[in-house]
Amino acid sequence: MITQKNVNEILEIAKIEDIVEDFVNLKRRGANYIGLCPFHNEKTPSFTVSPSKNICKCFGCGKGGDPVQFLRELENFTFVEALKHIANKYGIKVEEKELSAEAIAEKQLYDSLYLVNGYAKDFYYEQLTETDKGKSVGLSYFKQRGFREGTIEKFGLGYAPASKADFTNAALAKGYNKKLLKRLKLTNQYDGDFFRDRVMFTIRSVSGKVIAFAGRTLSNDKKTAKYINSPETEIYVKSKVLYGAHLAKKAIRQADECILVEGYTDVISLHQSGIENVVASSGTSLTEGQINLIKRYTPNIKILYDGDAAGIKAALRGLDLVLEQDMNVKVVLLPDGEDPDSYMQQVGITAFKEFIAEQAEDFILFKTNLLLAETVGDPVKRAEIIKDIVSSIARIPDPIKRSLYVKQCARLVDIEEQTIINETNKLIAQNIAKGRKKRQINRDRTSVGKPAPSGDRSFPSAPPPMTEGEQLPPDLVNRIRPVDELNQAVGAAYQEKDIVRILVSGGSQIFDEEEKITVAEYILSNIEDVLEDFDNAGYGLIVNEYHQRLLKKKPTDHSYFLNHSDEKIREITTSLLTSPYEYSPNWEEKFEQPLRTQKNPEENFTEDSIYSLRTFKQKKIHQMRLDVSDKVKVASEKGDFDEMMKYMKVKKKLDEVYNELALQTNTVVIK
Repeated sequence: MITQKNVNEILEIAKIEDIVEDFVNLKRRGANYIGLCPFHNEKTPSFTVSPSKNICKCFGCGKGGDPVQFLRELENFTFVEALKHIANKYGIKVEEKELSAEAIAEKQLYDSLYLVNGYAKDFYYEQLTETDKGKSVGLSYFKQRGFREGTIEKFGLGYAPASKADFTNAALAKGYNKKLLKRLKLTNQYDGDFFRDRVMFTIRSVSGKVIAFAGRTLSNDKKTAKYINSPETEIYVKSKVLYGAHLAKKAIRQADECILVEGYTDVISLHQSGIENVVASSGTSLTEGQINLIKRYTPNIKILYDGDAAGIKAALRGLDLVLEQDMNVKVVLLPDGEDPDSYMQQVGITAFKEFIAEQAEDFILFKTNLLLAETVGDPVKRAEIIKDIVSSIARIPDPIKRSLYVKQCARLVDIEEQTIINETNKLIAQNIAKGRKKRQINRDRTSVGKPAPSGDRSFPSAPPPMTEGEQLPPDLVNRIRPVDELNQAVGAAYQEKDIVRILVSGGSQIFDEEEKITVAEYILSNIEDVLEDFDNAGYGLIVNEYHQRLLKKKPTDHSYFLNHSDEKIREITTSLLTSPYEYSPNWEEKFEQPLRTQKNPEENFTEDSIYSLRTFKQKKIHQMRLDVSDKVKVASEKGDFDEMMKYMKVKKKLDEVYNELALQTNTVVIK
């Protein structure tokens, strides 16, 4: 357990832009930064990072939060893991209290998969560097490839012994659970080692956590698979992982280009030679998940292929996915029989860099030239190849880029440009229709067996207590609504949203300097009588919890709700603290026209509180007027004159209060 003092130190120093930039390529826009969302697939950036508020938010999928929440969402970290990641980034020493046996067991259970993989990495490295067989077989192999000791340690290379169960027995002796070993497929169904007599490559997540392994045999037996990989687990999904990404992400951003190779040794060799913006797809065609991972850092991919024509053609078929993501793809064809590692060893790093810079060819043009070379004297095959090329062009979403490719390809294949345009447009229309059909099928699948939407959808399923031992009123819990509904609040719900927004973003700010009253004290003292009557209980939950903490004089600011134990509270808070719009700094910086009648929006809590409180009251009074009008109508229909007059007097008083508030807010006065 990290001490509270240490937690505060880590949270205070963490900058959201620093943390996010490790995973997303950010560009400055006004006072904020913007980039492609790492949580969902998008072509137009909607992920905004606000340094002033120290939070991020995607206006497409809604995910975001402060630095800790961002890491928890993206990397599936626990709160403590996220804090440790931040502490390591800033060089802060983590101070931990001694844990109880129960707490240790709980933590090991949650972190077990990563812990076991971490042990396996250390075991294989120790076997490589400290055993006779590891040195003679594994270490000599890596050194023949030119890998230095520092590189071997950096990439977590190792050796799996040939004996039946050396690793499994060692892990069990250390106290690791056999079920977990089998779950990660480090131990097979017969209680033996999954990896045996192989040099080992450690596969890591983008954040550097050990998630899987690959083992290469050094045997010449053709019946033995050259490589075997860890099967997929809860922490390893092969289609979303790129080998070396944890070391390459910074260099990719700096170079604004990702070099993609096929093998593990290619990555290691290029990285050791100073080309660090390199990753590997681990022998598979690029998947959508891998493409999105690259797109976080750059829209530019350079793919290095060896001279194997059959392999290249197979790989080209998977690159249409990259074009669909509006990325720029270049291809470098290496000389026959060479891979990136061997060719660099042969010509040297300087000549290698010059070669891949000079020989890089645009993917569409590369594909056109490669395929056309096989169609000489065969018009039928030529027509098929042209259709294949046109199908790739049709995948490109940018119409300007698409038209340029059409011109170039029309010239290369010696066909009228209009013919290619017509074929391209047909395919685009077909792709759009297929996309619509697919989305409809997905909607139909997700709606099967689900009840019709209603206004009583629960959110969250089990809200936390406001204070120790104190639960929210049942009627409030039943009215909690999903975050997407809350974000689209209108009418009275919008005023509730605005009240909560001010509390969360500036409740601790000073409202009145003379009386030393805070914004939260001013607002909550004015709405104490309606705290249980919020129409949207998501907002009601927050305002009630804030009120309870205020009564107990507990400090409360936006970070408290951003790190709340309830996920939905965190989502609402992130949504309240962010906006797709911002006050342009150009008025003051460029045109020298600062705000003269009020403070800047982020500092204007006093005026904001007064106006929002008035409109909030006005909406509540208006709802009360409608309720009383209904009661007047019911009494009139019953012929109960006394009852009707009583409610009419109440309504008259409510009208007076409403009109007084209307004058203050410059809204409609009821006659």
